[in-house]
Formats: sequence, C-alpha cells, structure tokens
Amino acid sequence: MTKSTPPPLTESQREVMEIFWKHGEATVSEVREYLAGLGRHVARNTVQTTIVRLEAKGWAKHRECGRTFVYSAAQPQTRSLGVKVAQMVDRFFAGSPEDMVTALIEYRGLTEEEATRITAMIDEAAGKAKESAPKKTKSKSTQKRGR
Repeated sequence: MTKSTPPPLTESQREVMEIFWKHGEATVSEVREYLAGLGRHVARNTVQTTIVRLEAKGWAKHRECGRTFVYSAAQPQTRSLGVKVAQMVDRFFAGSPEDMVTALIEYRGLTEEEATRITAMIDEAAGKAKESAPKKTKSKSTQKRGR
C-alpha cells in the first residue's frame, strides 16, 4: 500500500462508503436511515464512530452546515476496488497479477471486445511505466571509450 492509498475498509465501513458513493453526501442521521432501509438498524453512536474512523483513514471528509456535519467520500469508489483487488492478488495469487489474469481467462474466458479493451489498458499502463522509469545515462568511462 502506498502512502497515498488509504488502508482497506472493514465491511461496516464499506457499507457507509457505498452510501456516500451512491448519494454524494449524507449526515449521520441520513446514513442511519439508508442503513435501516437495508435492514441494518445501527445506533447513532456506532454510525458516528464508523464515519470518524473513515475520516481518520482518509476515506471520508466533511463540511459544516450550521451545527451539522455533512459527510462525503474523499476517495473514489475505484480506489476501494483497487485496494480490494490488490489484497486478493496478494492473498490468493502470491502477489502475482499474471497468475490472477491467467486464472480469470482459464475459468471465465474473454470476449474479443474485452480482450481488445484489456490490451489497450495494458498498453497504456506500460507506456506510463516507461515514462516514469528513471532514464539510463552513460557513465563517463563508457562515453570516453566511445560506446
């Protein structure tokens, strides 16, 4: 996990973040109402504690509206999915993205369109990796020898 990547979410934190991602903003009371609509009746203090922890981890943020805090996502949903996929690769594939892709292709297969889109994503990622790689410079001794 890099410094800019927040730590993974617990199941209850993920539920709250799903509300922020779906609705944009919500107060503690609104989060409780959304959770109740899902059949999860949670105490106000529990919701408040969960949101405070989400803020501390860098997943959520708030703004003040009078005396009320209005919370929203500080990270895009794709960041959460990325963290989860990285955990899965580490846990089930010994850190090998190649093994994960192989398993996916062998189990599920890919349509031609999916393969084309994935190839384009890989090409783009390879280009970015190449751009950010440190440039190799010739050493002075190599330059003197004319190589």
